[in-house]
Amino acid sequence: MYDFAATAADKPTLYADLLSAADALTASEPDPVANMANISALLWQFLPDLNWAGFYRMVKDELVLGPFQGKPACIRIPVGRGVCGTAAATRETQLVADVHAFPGHIACDAASASEIVVPVLHEGRLVGVIDLDSPSPARFDSEDARGLEALAARIAGRIG
Repeated sequence: MYDFAATAADKPTLYADLLSAADALTASEPDPVANMANISALLWQFLPDLNWAGFYRMVKDELVLGPFQGKPACIRIPVGRGVCGTAAATRETQLVADVHAFPGHIACDAASASEIVVPVLHEGRLVGVIDLDSPSPARFDSEDARGLEALAARIAGRIG
């Protein structure tokens, strides 16, 4: 049994701890769904002030809901639509301080105020995105982006 505790006071240490926990859970597990489920639970546990944490998987030509923590969510998102679809289309992290100002934002939970979406690339192929929502405006910053991009890079081969 694993017992992980998020105790870091600063973000770089928090993300280093998150990365270590993700490694411990996924390094020897071949099932991508199990790995996404555990990582979404870790994100929920380690990162404060979230109302949604999880994955959208790239299936054929659209994003399809994967394992997550939070309220029920949109099931399918076209590439290029909303924050997740934009991250998939551009293959770049989307850091959105105010989701209501984002053109084409898809509101799965009206309580969400800010969002960060990080594409997960494996061997040059988009396998999905990590999506985090918060009820607080401007919850995410460049340190969150760096930490989540490192996580995406580490787990890409374990979920794709």
